[in-house]
Amino acid sequence: MDIKIKTALISVSDKSGLDLVIKKLHQEKIKLISTGGTAQFIKDMNIPVTDVSDVTNFPEMMDGRIKTLHPNVHGGLLAVRDNQSHKKSQEKYNIENIDLLIVNLYPFEKTVNSGAEAEICVENIDIGGPAMIRAGAKNHEFVTVITDPNDYPELIKQIQQNKSTTYNFRKTLAGKAFKLTSDYDKAIADWFQKDYNELNDLPEKFSINLEKSLHMRYGENPHQKGAFYKTNDRIGAANAKQLQGKELSYNNINDTDAAFELICEFENPAVAIIKHANPCGVAENANINIAWEKALQTDTVSAFGGIVALNRELDAQLAHKLKS
Repeated sequence: MDIKIKTALISVSDKSGLDLVIKKLHQEKIKLISTGGTAQFIKDMNIPVTDVSDVTNFPEMMDGRIKTLHPNVHGGLLAVRDNQSHKKSQEKYNIENIDLLIVNLYPFEKTVNSGAEAEICVENIDIGGPAMIRAGAKNHEFVTVITDPNDYPELIKQIQQNKSTTYNFRKTLAGKAFKLTSDYDKAIADWFQKDYNELNDLPEKFSINLEKSLHMRYGENPHQKGAFYKTNDRIGAANAKQLQGKELSYNNINDTDAAFELICEFENPAVAIIKHANPCGVAENANINIAWEKALQTDTVSAFGGIVALNRELDAQLAHKLKS
């Protein structure tokens, strides 16, 4: 079922690409409700916007901690449009439907990674944002929830066609929304648990949050699909930058990681050659070029097509040797 969009609530910390969405919503005569800096952003575009405090009849308070936590907001997001009991409650308390929610969250992880003080990290724990996202996503049969600027183009396309969105689009967005709040809560929980985990050998529960960083040519074998997932804090192959060459496969990544881990064992200039997770040449020398030659001499046949790792800067001279 397609749902017409008449009212949109927008509250974002990341405003990239937002201007195009705002222009389209205004063009389609969709009512805009917003908060704080986002409302000012819209006003600066000379586009009418209703402040959320005019919807809640409460001002923002407690340094912005309280602004959207109100029945007039959550009722508008959670109301089941074809439920007569919900409709009566809306009429009784003058709660307006909110058809489109565009929200992204305070940058908690970015704040933590910047080395900010604990007090600042705590203030970057978003409360109202996740609450609205979960409410809108739960009611995705009627509400469109955008949490990723990458979904703006499809939103604009659907609104342009019929000023509405499709159910499949809303359901997909709801899944992304719940994934976002899940990851966000995990990052917060990990931060609070950090000191505890340092004092205790093993936590009662352990979970890993991974991000897809690379679509591989194939998996462990050519007929299999493969992708590379990583954490944000691991040093090594996971966060390395590929400068040139074709797409990597599972074995390429596996060998690269093995080569990196091995080469880190050396303090002196060293070279390691890895083939199918096994060293086929390792050597160290004060001269990295000589280290390469010695490593290659270990097994010149198996080195073909292998992964070469160095613990020193690769210069042009050695790069030409590797290429040949």
